[in-house]
Amino acid sequence: MSDQLSAKDWVDQGLKALASRGFTALKAEPLAKTLRVSRGSFYWHFADIAAFHAAVLARWHEVAAEQIIANIEAASKDDNPLALLLRRVFSERLALERAVRGWAGVDPAARAAVQAIDRRRLNYVEGLLVQSGLSDNAARSRAQILYWAFLGFALSDQPLPKARQQTVVDELVRMATS
Repeated sequence: MSDQLSAKDWVDQGLKALASRGFTALKAEPLAKTLRVSRGSFYWHFADIAAFHAAVLARWHEVAAEQIIANIEAASKDDNPLALLLRRVFSERLALERAVRGWAGVDPAARAAVQAIDRRRLNYVEGLLVQSGLSDNAARSRAQILYWAFLGFALSDQPLPKARQQTVVDELVRMATS
């Protein structure tokens, strides 16, 4: 690889390392070796490891919430956005989700990032449910139930076969909107 890495290159490699090896892999030396550059490249972009961790968490928020929401908003012109969202998130590989939540158990900054993304996701789902005609109270309760279902799925290491998973998601959509 080139010595001309960007901060985004480092952060993207950090996300890969986090998903595959956990938060203890977020260190300059092993990441530099993986990227085949010196540690100096890391410190060119980040003042310290805490700044790098903050950038990794910010990027996670972007890819795990904002990009998904933007894609749903762009795709949902003729489709049920809640159904699109649930089908999308219940079909993803969620190693990064598990890794960040594990990190949040020992790091206050990661915990704050998880709490922020939880609020963002819950508010978005609640808004979709209100748009579908539910009252604010019903939407809030159902959004929480759907989010708990997602978290249970994300933290589970027992994937469902595709057909069964689709049946479960269809039932979640039916339960949330009826």
